[in-house]
Amino acid sequence: MRGALHRAGYVQPVVVVDLPQLMSNLKHISDVLPPGMALRVVAKSLPSPALLKLCCDCLDTKRLMTFNASMLTKIAQAIPDADQLLGKPLPVAAARQFVANHPQRAGQVHWLVDTAQRLAEYVDLAREQGVTLNVALELDVGLHRGGFVPGDALAGALRQIAQCDNLRVTALLGYEAHVAKVPTLLGWRQRMFDRALAQYRIAIGQVAAELGHATANALICNAGGSPTFRLYRDTTVANELALGSVLVKPTDFDTDLLVDYKPAAYIATPALKVLRPVKTPVLEVLDGARRLLGRRNAICIHGGYWKATPVDPPGLRYDRSFGRSSNQEVLVTGVDPGLNPDDFVFLRPTQSEAVLGQLGGIAVFDGGEISTTWQAFAPAG
Repeated sequence: MRGALHRAGYVQPVVVVDLPQLMSNLKHISDVLPPGMALRVVAKSLPSPALLKLCCDCLDTKRLMTFNASMLTKIAQAIPDADQLLGKPLPVAAARQFVANHPQRAGQVHWLVDTAQRLAEYVDLAREQGVTLNVALELDVGLHRGGFVPGDALAGALRQIAQCDNLRVTALLGYEAHVAKVPTLLGWRQRMFDRALAQYRIAIGQVAAELGHATANALICNAGGSPTFRLYRDTTVANELALGSVLVKPTDFDTDLLVDYKPAAYIATPALKVLRPVKTPVLEVLDGARRLLGRRNAICIHGGYWKATPVDPPGLRYDRSFGRSSNQEVLVTGVDPGLNPDDFVFLRPTQSEAVLGQLGGIAVFDGGEISTTWQAFAPAG
């Protein structure tokens, strides 16, 4: 990959996607998916129209999860037949702009609603614009990051919708990311997962009671995410799983549930300087002891302060003496890094959504060369 970047003329930091590794991850998703389970690709985790199209084609889905107004519009333009489910609630003003500017696309969006107040705002919006809006109700199934708690709060929302001809419930979203962080000891993780599913079942039953079995049977019941989708074995509760990050596997997803997936995204950045040995500012007198403790050499890279961990050359690490820098970050190592100035250093992102769109374009490594560049969405929250 290092040589391919040089041959392609890259001289600045760039995000690189390893296409063979990505394709391997895509194939593995298809192999392990429960029968009948639908997939929704999480756009914030793969923030590039070309990358999203490739993943959707390989996974045979047009379903996307979107997280801000800018991305909602760009996906509607780039993938006109996309079915978009909001992964977080949008201020009603943002929804109003989209509906006014793209009335023909309004029916392809499931608007996430998390509170009675937001529901009332969307009721007013639908009546004002004279359109019927699809509503996805966010459920609190244990993460406690907002949403309707199954029970009285959810029942009140469903009755409010039943009285409005301009809204229809098309989806439920119950995110249980907390489950992946629960230890497996003594079955604790499984109990938390079962508890989340039990809350989800209550919610589906309430939809049937308030809006009818036909509405409940037609619901998109979205759950999971890259940390937890492997826990689902059937479609008895959730009939749709959302995932994205696992396809490129940043370091935050190096978990026991995802050991079968391979890293497929990197930051590549040139080494500006290779210091053999490195000296400590102000405390030079301690350098002899520091070398004995394993800090002998350093690389100053082009840029830095990314949400990423250095992985190649092996043994590089951040250093407290120099601190973090977005201009010329210093990475230290106890061995000779084997690089010269202008050679590339590779880092693995900790999160794909915070990094993949940060450097403009995405270089695609096909296993031998950089075959193309994908444009990325601009970061928009």
